[in-house]
Amino acid sequence: MSPLLPLTELFQALADPTRLRIVALVRELEMSVGELAQLLGQSQPRVSRHVKILVDAGMLARRKEGSWVFLTLARADLAKALFALTDLAADREAAASLAADRARLAAVRRDRAEAAERYFAVNAHVWDEIRSLHVAESEVEQAIGRVLGAGPLGRMVDVGTGTGRMIELFGRLAEQSIGVDKSSEMLRFARAKLEAAAVPASLRQGDMYALPLDDGSADLVLLHQVLHFAHAPGQAIVEAARLLSPGGRLLVVDFAPHEREELREIAQHARLGFSDDALLGWLAEAGLVGEVVEHLAGGELTVTIWSARKEAARLAKRRAA
Repeated sequence: MSPLLPLTELFQALADPTRLRIVALVRELEMSVGELAQLLGQSQPRVSRHVKILVDAGMLARRKEGSWVFLTLARADLAKALFALTDLAADREAAASLAADRARLAAVRRDRAEAAERYFAVNAHVWDEIRSLHVAESEVEQAIGRVLGAGPLGRMVDVGTGTGRMIELFGRLAEQSIGVDKSSEMLRFARAKLEAAAVPASLRQGDMYALPLDDGSADLVLLHQVLHFAHAPGQAIVEAARLLSPGGRLLVVDFAPHEREELREIAQHARLGFSDDALLGWLAEAGLVGEVVEHLAGGELTVTIWSARKEAARLAKRRAA
């Protein structure tokens, strides 16, 4: 086989005008095949065939969220080089076509925002009820900001990203921001919110016990108000710790122990808060050096911030054992 064959396949994949338009659109926004078909004015089967060629050539990657499949760039560096070339070589007609596609993206963004607003309207009363039980969210966010500092934060992963609030607040301080959530509906909400805030992020569907990321792929992992949904919090912490590079940090923000039993029913909380001893114990079992940062009282529920770090020496010791 000629060593030039993969490169030849790549150029063949990009030779079709529709496929070049698809890559240009996905460069701007992670999109589903259905959204692409609507925007391009082509049938979904036809767009799917084009997408398959681009995926096989290594230009695009598929990412499943529930019943939806989103497309993203498989090689951002390759796309950057490609569009440096197209910007230089495109004639007036080609440039106008690509600009028109970008303009039509506004409709996709608007549809996503409207869907997100509908979802939030249905669930907002539950979130508002919980927020009313503890110190103001702004105080919690300020405390998290004090712990994280002014950055840079490196590669940040927000587990259970929900509405994407942590990425909205701190994503600009990170080299890369990834949000993971089990709910495809929440990911759509987060995607619309982060797009409106112009905060770049990659959002992925995944379980806190089996995160779709490589070992050592993060410098900072956040578990913000997510651990109380875990039936096995220790396992979730071990999985979060797996992502950390040596010297990486894990930040856990959750409730101290409480007796608001109704939260199991109205908000599906599996755990009614965590003691410092329990949390620090799980952090140690995950090979992390943990500490209690702050207890934020001021309501019926106390919010606690725990911080932990993966030390290189301890990591080497655990591997040797």
